[in-house]
Amino acid sequence: MGLSVSNKWIDDWLGAPRFQKYVEACDGDRSQALQLYEWNISLGQALMRDIAHFEIALRNAYDHVIGGLWQGQSHWLLDPESPVVTPIWRVKAGHNGLKRGTDVNYLNRRAVDRAIHKCGGTSATPGKVIAELSFGFWRSLTTASHEKSVWVPYLHHAYPKGTNRAGTDRIIGNINTARNRIAHHEPLFNQKSGTTPEKIHEGLPPLAELHRTRGQGSRCVVFPSANGPRPTTHLTSG
Repeated sequence: MGLSVSNKWIDDWLGAPRFQKYVEACDGDRSQALQLYEWNISLGQALMRDIAHFEIALRNAYDHVIGGLWQGQSHWLLDPESPVVTPIWRVKAGHNGLKRGTDVNYLNRRAVDRAIHKCGGTSATPGKVIAELSFGFWRSLTTASHEKSVWVPYLHHAYPKGTNRAGTDRIIGNINTARNRIAHHEPLFNQKSGTTPEKIHEGLPPLAELHRTRGQGSRCVVFPSANGPRPTTHLTSG
């Protein structure tokens, strides 16, 4: 059956393949699917507010901690000997099973170089470079590849004593995944258990404890849910 004139604009505006995900989730009810789409947008807006606060706090805390311990001549991001840009080789198995040496800082180095170039090259200031780097860059600093070079000597000081790197990295990775899905206007329902909105909100407050180590006292943002209840569907959060 073709679309009626009154709702053909939905497929024209949103794109039929994109909207079809919502239609299927609502058992073919297009009116309900449009409500679900609007709800998903509202949820994304609420989460992005929270994630924006977290991203700023994270990068400032990391800069504070690494900068306080860094012994180089230049700011830790601008120094060629920085552990986030200097080549670090790890042997990893590829998809074909073959093991190869990989520079785990290759992408980070490119990101920093691009940020420096965009911010004025040799006249770039640390603050501008920090602001130019993506959340993905800061998220990468807690991966297993950076445990010995970044986490142990520096970043564990940004968290309460005894904080587990792997657990922290998993939470930040889930937040980054959710951020990217929101930025690309993708559905936030029926995701893997670690990236559901509920899990994202569970992870943000504990990570906000990094404020304590910066002498700012105990501060934690109150994270609201999206306005209004989710439309009734046959969806699950798992």
